[in-house]
Amino acid sequence: MALLYIEDDKEIGGFVQRLLQDKGFEVVWLMNGEQAVEEAGNCELAILDVMLPGLDGFTVGQKLKKAFPSLPILMLTARTGIEDKLHGLQFADDYLTKPFHPDELAARVEVLLRRFDVHAASTPLSIKHLLVYEKENRIVDRRTKEEVALTGKQFQIFSYLVRHLGHILTKEQIYEAVWNEPYIEGDKTLMVHIRYLREKLEKDPAAPEIIETVRGIGYRVRA
Repeated sequence: MALLYIEDDKEIGGFVQRLLQDKGFEVVWLMNGEQAVEEAGNCELAILDVMLPGLDGFTVGQKLKKAFPSLPILMLTARTGIEDKLHGLQFADDYLTKPFHPDELAARVEVLLRRFDVHAASTPLSIKHLLVYEKENRIVDRRTKEEVALTGKQFQIFSYLVRHLGHILTKEQIYEAVWNEPYIEGDKTLMVHIRYLREKLEKDPAAPEIIETVRGIGYRVRA
């Protein structure tokens, strides 16, 4: 089970990483929040400091919650003021201040995972020849019984389409939900990702049955 951990202090970061690894977790440790949304696609919980270079932890947490509403977020910070706590708890699921006891951090992680039922296997959504386990961030091809390997960004795009199953989504909606920044007309980034997704998911990428193009509007996924 992987945890996303964002902390720019090397001493604290190394300590927490070792602590959580000793508890059996894989820890994806980042020094800033620039790649947080991309990395979170493969993690079951996020632990965030507030005072980070570039994007602060509050901003990073809000972006993560928007991209992954079911991802539990724990703020781990030296910011002890009540206003900071109230701000953090508008999107985060727990708030622990430094200094902290190692056992308390581990216990709070376990409580959040139980609360969000992360350990439980989800019931897959059947879409054509695919079984989509969105809660587990994985897709299985029922023909081969093998898992389809997607990048974090590819899974975020497909997951967003699946969460709006049957609905036509514009390029702007998809791009802004996944990249968390305004769509610039003419940008081909989403189109390239859709092409790669089709190569991995469709029986015939040239005649897609899963990710449908709605000419002049955008895309949709049908069950």
